[in-house]
Amino acid sequence: MSQWDYWVEAAISKLASKQLLRSTRPISLPTAMLADDPTADFETFDGPGPWDRSSVEVEIEEPTLRKWLSDLPSSRGEIIDKDEKVGGKLLLFSGNDYLGLSSHPAVRKAAAKAAQEHGMGPRGSALICGYTSYHEVLEVSLADLKKKEDCLLCPTGFAANMAFMTALGNVSSLLAAGIKPSEDERVAIFSDALNHASIIDGIRLAERLQEAQAFVYRHCDMIHLDSLLSHCTMKKKVVITDSLFSMDGDFAPLDELVSLRKKHGFLLAIDDAHATLVCGENGGGVPELYECEKEIDICIGTLSKAAACQGGFIACSNKWKQLIQSRGRSFIFSTSVPVPIAAASHAALVVARKEKWRRLAVWSRVQEFASLTQLQVTSPIISLVIGSEEAALSASRHMLKSGFHVTAIRPPTVPPNSCRLRITLSSAHSSEDIEKLVCALSPWIPFPVADQNYHRASKL
Repeated sequence: MSQWDYWVEAAISKLASKQLLRSTRPISLPTAMLADDPTADFETFDGPGPWDRSSVEVEIEEPTLRKWLSDLPSSRGEIIDKDEKVGGKLLLFSGNDYLGLSSHPAVRKAAAKAAQEHGMGPRGSALICGYTSYHEVLEVSLADLKKKEDCLLCPTGFAANMAFMTALGNVSSLLAAGIKPSEDERVAIFSDALNHASIIDGIRLAERLQEAQAFVYRHCDMIHLDSLLSHCTMKKKVVITDSLFSMDGDFAPLDELVSLRKKHGFLLAIDDAHATLVCGENGGGVPELYECEKEIDICIGTLSKAAACQGGFIACSNKWKQLIQSRGRSFIFSTSVPVPIAAASHAALVVARKEKWRRLAVWSRVQEFASLTQLQVTSPIISLVIGSEEAALSASRHMLKSGFHVTAIRPPTVPPNSCRLRITLSSAHSSEDIEKLVCALSPWIPFPVADQNYHRASKL
């Protein structure tokens, strides 16, 4: 048993002694989804269908787009003439539906069927009446996908990170000798400098409650992290990182993190939001890609990216689940996801695992973009740094006029003077879409010359 296993066991025992341990009790909702073969009712396909295009094509009415364009600065002082036709279909390159599942017939059918049979389902928090057999099946599927003993479903990915962080901080309070944990009894949380806002806010809350102390290491800098860990005298150490960073599109060095975990004995938690269903042979995410699933203690994720639905989850051990559902406030005090969303999410997981061609397609689009631009592209998230806020907004305006939904990312999402166009690729995009996109971007992005050597991630 590791030290963290011991501490979690002790925290659970403390809660049990005070009768504060909570558990979910599923309300049974009969459905074909719970048959012996839960995948039998989901129709899958060997290639894209006509419905896939609707996940990457959006329509914006003329008044809306005209106002949008007028609000954005133009580097050339362009004004939209009142007689100039704008509006219509735009190619979407700014969403997170990496596999194009939002329009899949099986996902639509699952949501519609559940809504027809059960409406939105019992509405309440999971610990009261909002947890049903649909939610239970979804948790089992997610635990299997992430190769973990158990899983806790949360209303959003943001809530999942907050729930984990508050429960993590509670370990120090529950085991403290006094009323409040001393500095040595607190949890030392080591966080990548570019982690998601939900991780940062969760850490801030734990610090505010005097249950944790944060140590921020330079982005993906394992030498810096090793130094911080070596000089920290606190016993309860945790390292948390995005697995695939949402703004820069690069991967955390999980192989090096696993090596540091063996050296320092910390708890390793990752937010696999943007890699779940996208990376790995079965869509298990970055841990499957790096073949280190057993070394990841806590895997947090979302159902609003490649699963194209809504909700968050924490894949973990049964003991960690007991602790989080008893002390994770954003889980405890939130209404659970509606039953049709749980049904659609489960269908999306089944489809994503069976239609492996979708993962191959999105990575083909990544390679095509890299080949055309000669940029160092390592994932479906492509960050094109423009610089100033005005320049990024002007570039976004140009892309909108050219028929592409590509938005500028500005502070506080990114630091000042690192404003960018954030482009995301989907399996529903075609090779022709990528060629058109690169052509539209060329006036704004100084692409390297065609014969320049460039790097592609070895894990693609």
